[in-house]
Amino acid sequence: MNDDLQHLKNVGKTSAQWLHAVGIHSTSDLRRMGAVDAYEAVRKRGFRATKVLLYAIEAALMDIHWNDLPTDRKDALNRQLQRIAVRRKRLAGP
Repeated sequence: MNDDLQHLKNVGKTSAQWLHAVGIHSTSDLRRMGAVDAYEAVRKRGFRATKVLLYAIEAALMDIHWNDLPTDRKDALNRQLQRIAVRRKRLAGP
């Protein structure tokens, strides 16, 4: 199987399998969804992904190693996750 995702930096076999499981089958799918939503989809599916996956996806879309992802970009991703968590908590109610 020619896996477009595994040709991206930072995306190995397991990460690619997780992404496929949530309906992301190509680089263009991943770009459309974005790193945060892709990461959230993987987590909601029950996979034990850490924030390294989030950083790896974002860095893959930038064609850099995840360790080279700038701190301000990591902070922005974490803020997006926090906003999602707050929204989810509000929707869940008291």
